[in-house]
Amino acid sequence: MSNAKDPKATALLDLIATLQVEAGLEKPRSLPPVHLWNPANCGDIGLEIRKDGSWWQNGVRFSRDKLVRLFSTILRKDSDGYYLVTPHEKVVVKVADAPFMGVRADRHESGGQPVILVTTNVGDVVAVDGDHPLRVVVDRRTGEPSTYVMVRAGLEARLARPPYYELVSWAEPDGEGRKTMSVASSGLRFTIGEAA
Repeated sequence: MSNAKDPKATALLDLIATLQVEAGLEKPRSLPPVHLWNPANCGDIGLEIRKDGSWWQNGVRFSRDKLVRLFSTILRKDSDGYYLVTPHEKVVVKVADAPFMGVRADRHESGGQPVILVTTNVGDVVAVDGDHPLRVVVDRRTGEPSTYVMVRAGLEARLARPPYYELVSWAEPDGEGRKTMSVASSGLRFTIGEAA
């Protein structure tokens, strides 16, 4: 048995690392174990993430991307809402829609199958798969779809229009005579809406 790495898996990991650098991360980051931290709730200090993915405190927008990226690593979703969590503090974060924005979608082939990679506004890159599924919510009033991808531990990214249109361009009908369209990624199919 060879100890050599699978070249296809290595190519996918290299692509993810490249996308992270292009998204502004100087090096791949490891995430702190926020799921293990259980400090007392310290209250609300006016933090919010707006629908466009921007971070605000008491009506003032965060101007430092590095600070937003740092805070995104300690964001956690609990059953009663979103929090920034450290070993000693837990503060409320109001989230208007999803905490992250999907700002880029790329399609790569790995093991003979297409893999869709989504890059977020905070530098996360996820391969759409069973652990990072796509889901679509249609506004009942306007009929407009919003597409989300699971990033980690209940934290989703809503796809901005450009990556959503990439998905649409890769979509295929789900079957003969069916109106639903889906995209393939990591050996699975994800419905993204109905054909017009």
